[in-house]
Amino acid sequence: MHNTNSAKTALITLCLGYFMVIIDVTVVNVALPSIARSLGAEISSLQWIIDGYALSFACLLLLAGNLADKLGAKRLFLMGLILFVVTSLGCGLATSIEMLILARILQGIGAAFMVPSSLSLINTTFDHPAARAKAIGIWGGVGGIAAALGPILGALLTAGFSWRAVFFINIPIGLLAIYFTCTQVRPLLGNKMIGIDVPGQILACVWIGALAFTLIEAGKLGWSSATVLMSLSIFIISLIVFIWLEIKVKAPMFPFAFLASSHFSIPLCLGVFINISTYGLLFLLPLYFQEIRHYSVLMTGFSIVPLFILVAVSSYVSGRCVTRYGIKTVIALGLLVGILGFLGMWWAINLSNPRYIEMILPLLCIGFGIAFSMPAATIAIIRSVESSRAGLAAASFNMMRQLGTLIGVALFGMMVAVLPPFVLGMSLCLCIAAGVYMTALVIVYYI
Repeated sequence: MHNTNSAKTALITLCLGYFMVIIDVTVVNVALPSIARSLGAEISSLQWIIDGYALSFACLLLLAGNLADKLGAKRLFLMGLILFVVTSLGCGLATSIEMLILARILQGIGAAFMVPSSLSLINTTFDHPAARAKAIGIWGGVGGIAAALGPILGALLTAGFSWRAVFFINIPIGLLAIYFTCTQVRPLLGNKMIGIDVPGQILACVWIGALAFTLIEAGKLGWSSATVLMSLSIFIISLIVFIWLEIKVKAPMFPFAFLASSHFSIPLCLGVFINISTYGLLFLLPLYFQEIRHYSVLMTGFSIVPLFILVAVSSYVSGRCVTRYGIKTVIALGLLVGILGFLGMWWAINLSNPRYIEMILPLLCIGFGIAFSMPAATIAIIRSVESSRAGLAAASFNMMRQLGTLIGVALFGMMVAVLPPFVLGMSLCLCIAAGVYMTALVIVYYI
């Protein structure tokens, strides 16, 4: 392992990259109205500014995990950083909505390269299990801070400067991370014998893209739409072919043999379940506060902050608690607190005269739940494979989390659309969220 100081510097560097990846998930949302006015964009185009980033991120995570293991994690992390900085500049300089969407798609590729490689580098930089668990907890906490800062920072930058500033802010952070990666992060040799499954990667892009398109467009066009039905058919067929191919090929992109281990498969399920509930709610909250409570954009950003206040602390504590109490106990406690949060939020919005102060504790509980359980699930899945395959494990886990996000946003958005009034649909979504967490609570004991 590095000496203490260099290990800390390496961790800070890796966290800087992860910070940019996560903040760009949330920072853009509040700038969308300004982008629409500036570039003359329609609602569907604005959706793709968000979804283009998420889709390329999700589609390429498995390829990135394999490349990290084959080429070396430091090399891939550095490639991702450089691409992210360049495309952030492209986003900020975009003169048309098409240019912005393309730059966002490329930005998502940079993000996909950084996430699994950063976890692989943490895995090798900290070879003592307790130190590694603590480092992953810090890494997860930084992601929580980034998610919390996103809406507020986006509102402040847009109001104080321009929507372009939400992209330009990445450039100094990224350049700093590039410098420290070159000087402070030790190389991790890759295994050139690991094959790259090109047909599998293409099929993964097809079925993930088709799933996302189906879920997003079904809310607008309806499930009986020919476009939606065709997209759904493409998703089903390409997923079946993908599974068949991955079982047959010698060097699969996603080795299904790993699923035989509950230490690998159950954390994957947890990643999907937790993100369905959490990010589904995160999609609804701005709509609730703006449309039902009539808050301003800036007030909405601050109103969501309690969801993230405990994230950094609970992620850090989670890593330490895993060493002392074990993975199962930590995940179960996080899920239980999250369930109480969803049910508390259901109670708060259904009061005859709901006040914001009554929503603070439920939001704190939900935020604590995801931040306390997710680092432990991450540790579980990385421990389930050989260190040489840590990149693939991290990529698989994060891909499933992205799928959970897509499903949660689409499902919860559809529920409030077809079940007016809004509060009724949101109430049902909160019950579904609690039920999904309860299901996760049951399966965690089979790890």
